[in-house]
Amino acid sequence: MLKSPFKNIHIFRQLLSNLVILSCLIFANFSMAADTTNNKKSKQESTRKLSNVQHAIAKQESNIFKANKDRALLEQQLKNDDLVIAKVAKTIRDTEQRLKATTKKIVALSKEKQQLSTQKNKQERLLAQQLRSAYTTGQHDYLKLLLNQDESKKIQRTISYYQYLNKARLNEIDKFQVTITQLMQVATQHQEQVAQLQTLKANQQQQRKTLYKNKNKRRQTLASLRTKLLSSKQQLVKLKAEEANLNTALQKLTALIRAEVNLVGLSKLKRKLSWPVKGRLLRSFGSRKQGYLKWKGVLISAPIGRQVHTIHNGTILFSDWLKGYGLLTVIDHGNGYMSLYAHSQTLLKSVGDRVETGEPIALVGQSGGQDQAGLYFEIRHQGKAVNPKLWCK
Repeated sequence: MLKSPFKNIHIFRQLLSNLVILSCLIFANFSMAADTTNNKKSKQESTRKLSNVQHAIAKQESNIFKANKDRALLEQQLKNDDLVIAKVAKTIRDTEQRLKATTKKIVALSKEKQQLSTQKNKQERLLAQQLRSAYTTGQHDYLKLLLNQDESKKIQRTISYYQYLNKARLNEIDKFQVTITQLMQVATQHQEQVAQLQTLKANQQQQRKTLYKNKNKRRQTLASLRTKLLSSKQQLVKLKAEEANLNTALQKLTALIRAEVNLVGLSKLKRKLSWPVKGRLLRSFGSRKQGYLKWKGVLISAPIGRQVHTIHNGTILFSDWLKGYGLLTVIDHGNGYMSLYAHSQTLLKSVGDRVETGEPIALVGQSGGQDQAGLYFEIRHQGKAVNPKLWCK
């Protein structure tokens, strides 16, 4: 019996439908498997990237810590370099003062030696004249004159003349001996001073070599510091910390100040004080320093080694190295007034010393990491910085 063709078509359609469904299921399974693989790969890539970022952050933090540590070590080395230079510079200054004193003494001894030599020659001539005179009158025997009774008056005059000449001659001989002794002493002192001068010159030459060596070492330290460059924000933080450090030090010093009756401050001395050092003004009071920070004093350009003078009498409160300011001197003038002198090459006074107006207290330098030699100078009243131009003319 033959089957209906329509029934076959229906079966075929059913089979085709089943094949389509099966194909969709297979495709869906493949798609899900592919998505799962892709998601896994994406997650792995994200994890890898995150790990790289975390590693980079950790490395950066390590570098920052190391840079800060290296910079702190270099700043400590800079302090040590400044202190060594200060010590050598002070020794050189002391040697120069001794050289001047020795040279002055040599000149005085040379002059005294010349005067004594002139005096000696004069005494020698006088003694020679007396001896010639004695020889000329010596044709008469002194004993015969005493025994001779003839012309007694004439003989008496001659004997008196003999006695006068003999006394004068003995007196000149005594003077001559004193002169010779003094001349020998002066000549010996002169030779000793000349020898000392030569020793001092040799010492000074060696000291200058040591100073040059230490300055080169300091330049290397500064060059290393420059490689650890700070950002503007870091530089601002650094300067702010240094100012805070100075303020803290001044507050502590203020608490230790004992009022002195004869220190009357600077209130009546506006426009009457001399600047602590001669030089060109590089930075003015109130001008921009970094960010919102402003200069609380003035920076004066001056050659290394030039003397820094106190603006008024007072007592040394601080004489040491301070970060950011190098070798620093702080003077109390009374009634809440202080003056500050920073970046010195060497300090000439110690804490507690009394100084008078215009007295040298330091030598100009570039301590504290300065590239250029100069003096940083402040005047403060009750801890607050005031414009030095209002006091110095």
